[in-house]
Amino acid sequence: MRSSAYFPARSALFRKEANGVTYRVPALLYLSLSNSFLAFCEERLSPSDAQAHLLVMRKGTFYRNYVEWEDMIVLGTAQLTGHRSMNPCPLYDEFTGTLFLFFIAVLGHTSESYQLVTGKNVTRLCFISSNDQGNTWSPATDLTKRVIGDTIKDWATFALGPGHGIQLKSGRLLVPAYAYHIDCKECFGQMCLTTPHAFCFHSDTHGRTWRFGEAVPGPESVECQMVSVDQEDGTNVLYCNARSPLGCRVQALSLDDGAVFQDGQLVQRLTEPRNGCHGSVVGFPAPLHLNLRPRPPTNNFLTPTWVVYSHPTWTNVRKDLGVYLSLFPRDPDSWSGPWVIYEGPSAYSDLAYLELPSAGAPSAVAFACLFECGTSTAYDEISFSIFTLYDVFCSVSFWSS
Repeated sequence: MRSSAYFPARSALFRKEANGVTYRVPALLYLSLSNSFLAFCEERLSPSDAQAHLLVMRKGTFYRNYVEWEDMIVLGTAQLTGHRSMNPCPLYDEFTGTLFLFFIAVLGHTSESYQLVTGKNVTRLCFISSNDQGNTWSPATDLTKRVIGDTIKDWATFALGPGHGIQLKSGRLLVPAYAYHIDCKECFGQMCLTTPHAFCFHSDTHGRTWRFGEAVPGPESVECQMVSVDQEDGTNVLYCNARSPLGCRVQALSLDDGAVFQDGQLVQRLTEPRNGCHGSVVGFPAPLHLNLRPRPPTNNFLTPTWVVYSHPTWTNVRKDLGVYLSLFPRDPDSWSGPWVIYEGPSAYSDLAYLELPSAGAPSAVAFACLFECGTSTAYDEISFSIFTLYDVFCSVSFWSS
């Protein structure tokens, strides 16, 4: 595995406690209006999924060269009675200034595997919101009956993201999700047979009403994130990058903003460890002075969208978190080799894009990454790092054709 002598500075925001309380499943959002980062994760009574408990948050103010973090707070309204809160998925409506934090609420300590075997879903779709950049939060809203309705009978269980959602130029809000569709309820005695597929919830009414699109057809796809990709010819596609148990990532494209996806494609250059691992993608406008592709002869030219991706780089264990770059994300063979930004056990991550102002020069493209890592296990802490596109360019390796 290719490594680098350079690792970005990191700060540990959430650390495993002596009593076993563990922090898992990071989600990150950058709010340019207040120059602040919001870092979310699950507080668990132990590393086990079934021991998830509450959602917590730390807010950091960005001062160009450093981030000043406030103390951790428990998001007390982000819960349903008798349920555990999981899979934080924040997104921000630039049109209204409303911040949403979506999450799932799972009954008691019921495991995902129990729901898959029995076909009995006990998971709810919920959100809280904030109108003051995350300083105060609304009570939880349970959208399950209103949005999913009777379709829930066809899902053994479902989940969100995890990690950030996005807003399209049209104003549409997108929350990445996946569901285990029930293929057969009693194929092997009492065992239920299911297949997971990614999709997204969306709102065209700034969060007043929500719907969901069709699932990604083709290979099994699980935890996912989305990117709105502008192409050089003036068109736009929605790009989905998803976890898979098939040894590599799955990607899919939508031409109608997530209502319907084309068949998923295996991305052989983005490998998965055993059973897969969550990864993060974030898109950004290609810096014109760095654009390596010639502009097509058309009046509809758009600044193309490039995509950065973070994920463990080993094929047999969650280890050595890497950052990858694609200049043409709809092509599954366009990904660079990784820049390892953390050597050692590492797992889930979430990326955010930001611009660093520079006097008399174009703004520098930068990224923040919130990720699980440790020395003995990947779940010792959740750390935060910032690095620039220049750092990525100097560190990744592009495949020769």
